[in-house]
Amino acid sequence: MNKLKKRWNINSNWQLLIIFIVFSITGSTAAYLTNPVTSFIGITKENLHWSIYWLLRILILFPIYQVLLVFIGGIFGQFKFFWEFEKKMLFRMKLGFIANYIDNKLK
Repeated sequence: MNKLKKRWNINSNWQLLIIFIVFSITGSTAAYLTNPVTSFIGITKENLHWSIYWLLRILILFPIYQVLLVFIGGIFGQFKFFWEFEKKMLFRMKLGFIANYIDNKLK
């Protein structure tokens, strides 16, 4: 745990617990919300091959998860941590321009 706290620049076990709770709530919520979103778009198991269905479902799940992570993190008082976490991920995926745009809008 100390390695993780040092890596994430966290001082307390309480903050670490809150971060773990946010990750778990976000994952469950994103998985739950993906079903109505895919149904609304018309992506169902009945009209697509199973491999295409799951590929599209995962591609839709990913951005939902990213947005929810920052939102739910903010609700739990950890917006700064999760926004920095998200920016790091966007830059690694070569989508840093999105983080820069949002940072400029937040200022």
